[in-house]
Amino acid sequence: MAVHPTPHLGVGLGWRAEIDTVVERLPGLDWVEVVAENVCAGHLPESLRLLRARGVTVVPHGVSLGLGGAEQPDPARLARLAQTAEALGAPLVTEHLAFVRAAGLEAGHLLPVPRTREALAVVAANVRIAQRELPVPLALENIAAHLSWPGEELTEGQFLAELVERTGVRLLIDVANLHTNRVNLGLDVAAELDRLPLEAIAYVHVAGGIERDGVWHDTHAHPVGEPVLEVLAELCRRGVPPGVLLERDDRFPPPAELAGELDAIRRVIEGVPHHV
Repeated sequence: MAVHPTPHLGVGLGWRAEIDTVVERLPGLDWVEVVAENVCAGHLPESLRLLRARGVTVVPHGVSLGLGGAEQPDPARLARLAQTAEALGAPLVTEHLAFVRAAGLEAGHLLPVPRTREALAVVAANVRIAQRELPVPLALENIAAHLSWPGEELTEGQFLAELVERTGVRLLIDVANLHTNRVNLGLDVAAELDRLPLEAIAYVHVAGGIERDGVWHDTHAHPVGEPVLEVLAELCRRGVPPGVLLERDDRFPPPAELAGELDAIRRVIEGVPHHV
């Protein structure tokens, strides 16, 4: 199925209420992403209204649809996501390729989907439902995982590529999550990037983490390190994505440090040697 290219987004930052005034004042910021469940379509934060008035693109990023589960997407959640996208004038919406609930019980975490052909069929059906209800294109994000399911038939890259082929969904590639899975699960990042349909990539996430006792924790609370930037560079060597966004959810640094991390991302995109 054909995938229409995403508009150019540039370099962006995850908007969080704790740093709303910082985000407003950062120079050279092209766009922002907001957690969809944290805003109300009818009462957008003043900071987001100011950014939109300046022409800054705002993309809603959902965390609760659970498109990787056996149950169909909840109509109320889909309707709320659609309303948020319309209120923000967003060019697309994004969600996670993850399992989050079953029989009314919440997992409390983004859990990996078994990479089997049976699971692929279920996810594809759920994606088509979401696509019908959303007013703009949908992109799905690869998640960080601490386990792999037994009996998997596809690699992560193969699963995503086949999902794109079946549904035309776009991809949000999180290079920090790829690094996490490399450390924790032995993922061959270069091989998986080779399997991805580059034309389907809507944008890329970059985030910091920390390694403890041989396990990488994708904290979104630490500076972006060299290994994650190296994965971004590996991806960019195959083709520069339409957008790259820095995520930070806790332990927010001073504005100058945030700006420095954004500059490091820009240097990778531009092919200039970077130092962190």
